[in-house]
Amino acid sequence: MKKWQTKKQLTDLLCSLVNHQSITGTTAEIAIAEYLHHQLGEKVYFQNNPNHLQLHPLDDGRRLLTALVRGKSSRSETVILLSHFDVVGTDDYGSIQNLAFHPRELTREMNNIKDELPPAVQEDLDNGDWLFGRGSMDMKAGLSIHLSIIEKAIEGEFDGNILLLTVPDEEVNSMGMLTALPVLNQLKKDENLTYNACLNGEPMFSKYPGDPSYYVYTGSIGKVLPGFYCYGKESHVGEPFAGINPNLMVSFLSQQLELNESFIEKIDDEVTPPPVSLMQRDLKKEYSVQTPHAAISMYNVLFLKQSFKEINEKLLAGAKKAAENIEGYIKDKSEKFSKVASDFSMSQSNVNVLMYEELYAEAVKRYGKGEITRRQNLLFSQREQGDRDFSTLLVQDLASLCKDLTPMIVLFYSPPFYPAVTSHADPYIKNVMDSVKEYTRDQFHVKLTVSEFFTGLSDLSYVGPVSSSSKLQQLTVNMPLQNNGFVFPEDIMDQLTMPVLNIGPLGKDPHQWTERLELTYSFDYLPSILTEAIHQLFKQHTS
Repeated sequence: MKKWQTKKQLTDLLCSLVNHQSITGTTAEIAIAEYLHHQLGEKVYFQNNPNHLQLHPLDDGRRLLTALVRGKSSRSETVILLSHFDVVGTDDYGSIQNLAFHPRELTREMNNIKDELPPAVQEDLDNGDWLFGRGSMDMKAGLSIHLSIIEKAIEGEFDGNILLLTVPDEEVNSMGMLTALPVLNQLKKDENLTYNACLNGEPMFSKYPGDPSYYVYTGSIGKVLPGFYCYGKESHVGEPFAGINPNLMVSFLSQQLELNESFIEKIDDEVTPPPVSLMQRDLKKEYSVQTPHAAISMYNVLFLKQSFKEINEKLLAGAKKAAENIEGYIKDKSEKFSKVASDFSMSQSNVNVLMYEELYAEAVKRYGKGEITRRQNLLFSQREQGDRDFSTLLVQDLASLCKDLTPMIVLFYSPPFYPAVTSHADPYIKNVMDSVKEYTRDQFHVKLTVSEFFTGLSDLSYVGPVSSSSKLQQLTVNMPLQNNGFVFPEDIMDQLTMPVLNIGPLGKDPHQWTERLELTYSFDYLPSILTEAIHQLFKQHTS
């Protein structure tokens, strides 16, 4: 019996999913996976084929879910439906935070406070076909539609197989998808599957406020998270020239990297934003009149087709320019101070700039690989920090062994890392998208715009064809966690590479307290559009 097909049924399903407060890292993230397993487990198909519905554990106890439905023929061709069920937090909701996971009640409250809301939100409320709530857009609506597709598959709608894959942790480290890669590889072997394509259901992102376009995507943007460890020299505040303040160092880094236009890429109408700082602080644990000895800054760097080598060279150039400016600034200020304090003199300090691999090699040269491995293993055994802070700690430990190199700036990388992927030039995906555009125009009088890159970051990055020919080694050798609990699965990614596309619902304001889903396109039109897309993925694959 189908229960997830009509607009009302899908809205009810979405509300039940949003009711699960599955913020990344919380117990509710575990509960929603079990809820999905229970809902699908009520289907007679999965009762008759229990091995086709499985929960798979992550190392930390969270779980991802796979649900395989065999097509009406015995073909091996399979389309993967990809989604995630975790959401970001709700602190931004303020006084109405208690309603963030109750879409209908929240939408009513939004109407009550409509006059206090931005004009664009008021306009949507007047339209009356929008549903508010955390995760309503990103991305439990996409998951809801995928569940409706599973029902159609069970009824024999498709010639090929449908594999639903829904994962946790997409919003933080993508450990759900990274864990799913060997699962997909094993299912491929055990069930004799051929993966035609991975079809993601992330919502469409507008390119500017008021953008009226309806987007579908043939790839996903890439991201690296470079960190800069600034190791200065501590001093008493009464003797500021006796050391170099790392807070000063990171401020000069910020001038070089924040909004740096050299990182911007433009491919057709897609433009990447420049880097922005996601973290900038000193590493001093308590207040005292001693200046900090170290500081850390991390930057969000998005890319489309640049190689890792190009990105790394730009980051390194920024650090070297910052080092040069730090030296010049301190020289200038010390000269001015000496004019007042006649007995003052200061020797010139040079700021060293190193890659993580260079710092690691220097520490090994001095102390031996065995000792460095022992120290890192000890830190790992006592680990309490998240990936970003633990990466910083690993760099800090190596830097403490090479104090004579201070002041120094060390460039390293931390998870998460998203390769940029694209199937835009693949004739197979192009033909599918052309058919989907024609179908949507004829059936619903909606014009779809095919964009090469989904700009919101997605787990497609781990299964799609990478947009750049550069190797990942440039990145991984400078990632402290690569040998300390985080292994980037390049081998499995190479084995699983497949065409990718993203066709998702219409919403607005992801990760904001005004996050909302438009219901007519999303739940009246999109299920039919996705069904047509899957038919075309099977048809075009054999034609």
